Amino acid sequence: MANTFRVDIVAPQGIIYSADSSFVLARTTGGDIGVLRGHTPLIGALKIHPVTIRTENGDEIFAVSGGFLEVQPDKVTILATSAERPEAIDTDRAKDSLARAEKRLAERQEGLDIARAQASLERAKMRLLVKEKYVR
Repeated sequence: MANTFRVDIVAPQGIIYSADSSFVLARTTGGDIGVLRGHTPLIGALKIHPVTIRTENGDEIFAVSGGFLEVQPDKVTILATSAERPEAIDTDRAKDSLARAEKRLAERQEGLDIARAQASLERAKMRLLVKEKYVR
Protein backbone atom coordinates (compact mmCIF):
# COMPACT_ATOMS: atom_id res chain seq x y z
CA MET A 1 0.00 0.00 0.00
CA ALA A 2 1.56 3.28 -1.11
CA ASN A 3 1.90 6.24 1.23
CA THR A 4 1.57 4.22 4.40
CA PHE A 5 2.84 4.95 7.87
CA ARG A 6 3.12 2.97 11.08
CA VAL A 7 0.31 3.05 13.63
CA ASP A 8 0.80 1.76 17.17
CA ILE A 9 -1.87 1.60 19.86
CA VAL A 10 -0.45 1.20 23.33
CA ALA A 11 -2.61 0.66 26.44
CA PRO A 12 -1.63 -0.10 30.03
CA GLN A 13 -1.46 -3.84 29.24
CA GLY A 14 0.97 -3.28 26.36
CA ILE A 15 0.90 -2.93 22.58
CA ILE A 16 -2.66 -3.53 21.37
CA TYR A 17 -2.05 -2.91 17.68
CA SER A 18 0.86 -2.25 15.35
CA ALA A 19 0.54 -2.15 11.56
CA ASP A 20 0.89 0.02 8.47
CA SER A 21 -1.97 2.34 7.60
CA SER A 22 -2.91 4.86 4.92
CA PHE A 23 -5.28 6.88 7.12
CA VAL A 24 -6.24 7.33 10.79
CA LEU A 25 -9.37 9.05 12.06
CA ALA A 26 -9.59 9.99 15.74
CA ARG A 27 -11.48 12.44 17.92
CA THR A 28 -9.36 14.77 20.02
CA THR A 29 -10.50 17.35 22.53
CA GLY A 30 -10.03 19.85 19.69
CA GLY A 31 -12.22 17.91 17.24
CA ASP A 32 -11.86 15.13 14.69
CA ILE A 33 -8.51 14.63 13.04
CA GLY A 34 -7.69 12.68 9.91
CA VAL A 35 -4.06 11.71 9.46
CA LEU A 36 -2.29 10.84 6.21
CA ARG A 37 1.42 10.13 5.68
CA GLY A 38 3.46 13.31 5.98
CA HIS A 39 1.06 14.98 8.43
CA THR A 40 2.46 17.83 10.49
CA PRO A 41 3.67 16.61 13.90
CA LEU A 42 1.21 17.14 16.75
CA ILE A 43 0.10 15.78 20.07
CA GLY A 44 -3.56 15.74 21.05
CA ALA A 45 -5.68 14.50 23.92
CA LEU A 46 -8.17 11.85 22.80
CA LYS A 47 -11.83 11.83 23.68
CA ILE A 48 -13.85 8.70 24.38
CA HIS A 49 -14.61 7.74 20.79
CA PRO A 50 -13.94 5.07 18.16
CA VAL A 51 -10.65 5.31 16.25
CA THR A 52 -10.54 4.16 12.63
CA ILE A 53 -7.33 2.85 11.06
CA ARG A 54 -7.41 2.23 7.31
CA THR A 55 -5.25 -0.67 6.12
CA GLU A 56 -4.92 -2.55 2.85
CA ASN A 57 -7.36 -5.12 4.29
CA GLY A 58 -10.03 -2.54 5.18
CA ASP A 59 -10.80 -0.43 8.22
CA GLU A 60 -9.79 -1.49 11.71
CA ILE A 61 -11.98 0.04 14.44
CA PHE A 62 -11.02 0.42 18.09
CA ALA A 63 -13.13 1.59 21.02
CA VAL A 64 -10.72 4.05 22.65
CA SER A 65 -11.47 5.45 26.09
CA GLY A 66 -9.25 8.51 26.06
CA GLY A 67 -5.52 8.98 26.09
CA PHE A 68 -3.18 10.79 23.72
CA LEU A 69 -2.37 10.78 20.03
CA GLU A 70 1.12 11.60 18.78
CA VAL A 71 1.46 12.25 15.06
CA GLN A 72 4.80 12.22 13.24
CA PRO A 73 5.16 12.37 9.45
CA ASP A 74 5.72 8.60 9.24
CA LYS A 75 4.14 7.29 12.47
CA VAL A 76 1.07 7.66 14.68
CA THR A 77 1.18 6.49 18.27
CA ILE A 78 -1.98 6.26 20.34
CA LEU A 79 -1.42 6.01 24.07
CA ALA A 80 -4.86 4.84 25.13
CA THR A 81 -6.43 4.63 28.54
CA SER A 82 -8.05 1.51 27.07
CA ALA A 83 -8.56 0.23 23.54
CA GLU A 84 -10.69 -2.68 22.35
CA ARG A 85 -11.54 -4.25 19.03
CA PRO A 86 -15.30 -4.59 18.47
CA GLU A 87 -15.25 -8.38 18.74
CA ALA A 88 -13.53 -8.17 22.16
CA ILE A 89 -16.26 -6.03 23.71
CA ASP A 90 -18.49 -7.87 26.18
CA THR A 91 -21.98 -6.58 25.39
CA ASP A 92 -23.50 -7.66 28.72
CA ARG A 93 -20.72 -5.98 30.66
CA ALA A 94 -21.08 -2.77 28.63
CA LYS A 95 -24.87 -2.76 29.17
CA ASP A 96 -24.36 -3.27 32.92
CA SER A 97 -21.87 -0.36 32.98
CA LEU A 98 -24.34 1.81 31.10
CA ALA A 99 -27.17 0.99 33.53
CA ARG A 100 -24.94 1.68 36.57
CA ALA A 101 -23.79 5.03 35.18
CA GLU A 102 -27.32 6.08 34.27
CA LYS A 103 -28.53 5.13 37.76
CA ARG A 104 -25.74 7.06 39.47
CA LEU A 105 -26.41 10.15 37.39
CA ALA A 106 -30.17 9.93 37.93
CA GLU A 107 -29.88 9.50 41.70
CA ARG A 108 -27.10 12.07 42.19
CA GLN A 109 -26.25 10.83 45.67
CA GLU A 110 -24.12 13.04 47.87
CA GLY A 111 -20.43 12.69 47.09
CA LEU A 112 -21.03 11.52 43.54
CA ASP A 113 -18.15 12.34 41.22
CA ILE A 114 -20.31 13.58 38.34
CA ALA A 115 -17.46 13.83 35.85
CA ARG A 116 -16.41 10.25 36.55
CA ALA A 117 -19.98 8.97 36.25
CA GLN A 118 -20.45 10.89 32.98
CA ALA A 119 -17.21 9.45 31.59
CA SER A 120 -18.37 5.95 32.56
CA LEU A 121 -21.64 6.59 30.73
CA GLU A 122 -19.80 7.82 27.62
CA ARG A 123 -17.45 4.79 27.64
CA ALA A 124 -20.33 2.34 27.90
CA LYS A 125 -22.30 4.03 25.11
CA MET A 126 -19.24 4.13 22.85
CA ARG A 127 -18.38 0.47 23.50
CA LEU A 128 -21.95 -0.61 22.67
CA LEU A 129 -21.97 1.52 19.52
CA VAL A 130 -18.68 0.01 18.34
CA LYS A 131 -19.85 -3.53 19.13
CA GLU A 132 -23.20 -3.12 17.35
CA LYS A 133 -21.88 -1.22 14.34
CA TYR A 134 -18.56 -2.87 13.60
CA VAL A 135 -18.67 -6.56 14.55
CA ARG A 136 -18.06 -8.51 11.36
